[in-house]
Amino acid sequence: MFRPALMLLMLCLLIIAAGPTTSLAQAPSAQPKSQEISDEDGIPVLIKHLPNWENVRTQAVFANKTDDLKKVLGSPLILDQLEFIPGTEAVTAKYDAGTLVIVEFSSPQLSVEADSKITQFLAASGQNSQIIYRRIGNYNAMVLDAANPGAATALLDQVKYEKNVQWLGENPFMYRRAERNFVVTTSDIFLSTVVVIVLGMGLSILGGTLGGIVFFYLREQKRSTRSQFTDAGGMTRLNLDGFTPDIAPSKLLKD
Repeated sequence: MFRPALMLLMLCLLIIAAGPTTSLAQAPSAQPKSQEISDEDGIPVLIKHLPNWENVRTQAVFANKTDDLKKVLGSPLILDQLEFIPGTEAVTAKYDAGTLVIVEFSSPQLSVEADSKITQFLAASGQNSQIIYRRIGNYNAMVLDAANPGAATALLDQVKYEKNVQWLGENPFMYRRAERNFVVTTSDIFLSTVVVIVLGMGLSILGGTLGGIVFFYLREQKRSTRSQFTDAGGMTRLNLDGFTPDIAPSKLLKD
C-alpha cells in the first residue's frame, strides 16, 4: 500500500536533485576570469596595463590558458616556452607596430624562469627576427609580427608594471624597515660629520699654509730693502752694536 507512494516520493527527490546538475552541465562555458578585477568597471587590471587601452579594449583578448592564447595568435612557437601555472594571466591586442602580448606570472621566480626560456629560444632560432621581447617586472611582454623593430621597442616602452601591495593587517616588515632606515640615516649622518670635519681640517691647514707663505713673502720682500738686519723688530733699544742710526736732530723736541 505504501510502497508505490514511497517509490514515487523517491523518484521526485531524484528528479529535484538531478535538476540543478543537469542545468549546470548544459550551461555554456564561462569566460576566463581574472584574479584582479577593476572595482570601477569590472575590467581585468591586466587589460588596463595595455598601452592606450581605452582604444584597444574592444579587440583585446584576455586568457589564462595557453590554448586560449594560441587560438587567438595562431599558435606561434614562442608560446610553447610559457607554462600557464594557475594564477598566470595574459592579454593580447593588435597595434600598428605588431601584436602585443603581455603575460603576468604570480611570482618573480616564475617570470625569471620564463624569461630564461624565451631568451634561449629567441637566441637559438633564426626565424624570430620579427619578435621583440622584454621582461618588465613580472610581465613577460613581446611584440609579434614586428616589421619595424624601433616601433615595437617604443611600444614595449609604454608597458608599465604597476603593482601596489597593501597589508590587510600590520606590516610584518615595518620594524625591520624602520631599523634599516635608522641604520642608513645614522650612517649617513656619521659619514657627513666625518666629511665636514675632514674638510674643515683640510681647509684650515690649507689656509694656514697660504697665510704663512704670504706673510713670509712679505717679510722677505721688506727685509730685502734693508742694508742691515737686526732682530729688535723696530723696538727701542740701546745702540750697543752700532746698527741703530742716529736720531735726526730735526725729529727731537725743542726747548
